[in-house]
Amino acid sequence: MSQDSEQPRAIEEPPSPTRGRRSYTGLLRYLGRRLVLTVVLLIGITLVTFTLTNLVPGDPVAAAVGQSAADDPAIVERFRKEFGLDKPLYAQYFGYLGRLIHGDLGTSWQTRNPVVEDLGKAIPATMEIALSAITMALILGLVLGSVAAHRRGLISDQVIRLISLLGISVPTFWTAILFFSIFYYRLGIAPGSGRLSPGASAPPRVTGMYTIDSLIAGDMRTFVDAAAHLVLPTGVLTLFTVGLLTRFSRMALLEVLDKDFVRAAHAKGLPTRSIFFKYVLRAAAVPILTMVGLAFGSLLSGTVLVESIFAWPGLGSYAYKAASQLDLLAVMGVGLFVGVVYLTINLLIDIAYGFIDPRVKVGS
Repeated sequence: MSQDSEQPRAIEEPPSPTRGRRSYTGLLRYLGRRLVLTVVLLIGITLVTFTLTNLVPGDPVAAAVGQSAADDPAIVERFRKEFGLDKPLYAQYFGYLGRLIHGDLGTSWQTRNPVVEDLGKAIPATMEIALSAITMALILGLVLGSVAAHRRGLISDQVIRLISLLGISVPTFWTAILFFSIFYYRLGIAPGSGRLSPGASAPPRVTGMYTIDSLIAGDMRTFVDAAAHLVLPTGVLTLFTVGLLTRFSRMALLEVLDKDFVRAAHAKGLPTRSIFFKYVLRAAAVPILTMVGLAFGSLLSGTVLVESIFAWPGLGSYAYKAASQLDLLAVMGVGLFVGVVYLTINLLIDIAYGFIDPRVKVGS
């Protein structure tokens, strides 16, 4: 028997039954590390937010109780004691962390409601327009970016690039004012401000998003009304986001189209559509997915002006009112939520990398 025949042929061995368990264990270890890192980052976010809010010029007591009441030392002392402002800053911060462990973000100085309760009302409103905008922007951005990439240098490519550049360059507040003026005041084909028409009742709360809750309740009249009020703010946010995703998708797809494996696939005579969906789009999905996650996080945390123009009672409006009135606990609650959003999106994107691109080993 030859020496080669005596060597074990590892390639013919059956797959180890523990291989899947090792992969699963590696994923759990990775998630555990990310969880610890997330906790550390959240503590850092609370520290930075607490420090910055206390460095803001102005008297939060006067903003909370009013200037006339602020001139009364007894009222000021009572307010400071009620909210722990009479303690040193480090004691206030550690007290805040202690309450945060139990899910208590404190009480808003302006609304006198728990910050968690206020956020529970504001977040679904912002989530509704953010999900609508990112969905529309992703579909349009991929389609336009794909067309521009395949028609590189042609007139259609130049037109798409110009449109996407305009979408990025035009400020969202100006677009919101323009949309409101044209479609509501002049043409009257879109409803005005708010989430529902005056006199309309909100559907029974399940998710806090009126379109979804009205569908769950089977109330099509409220669904149509809520969807109509979504059109203008969603259109403004979509216009900006689709410009960003179109330009980024075009660059990512062009980079993949110049790869050797794509030329080889064309040389073998594979259909262009098959090459695009099986190879090009999958290879470009990782950077595109990263940009989609960042854009969605930006939509959730950066809708202040759009929500103000359309009187949309979301997170942006709540943050603006809290900041203008020096409601420090509310500002810290918003900052913490935004931090959680970005950390969660980054974690989900990192996990998705392993399913999209086999070269990325999550948990290894």
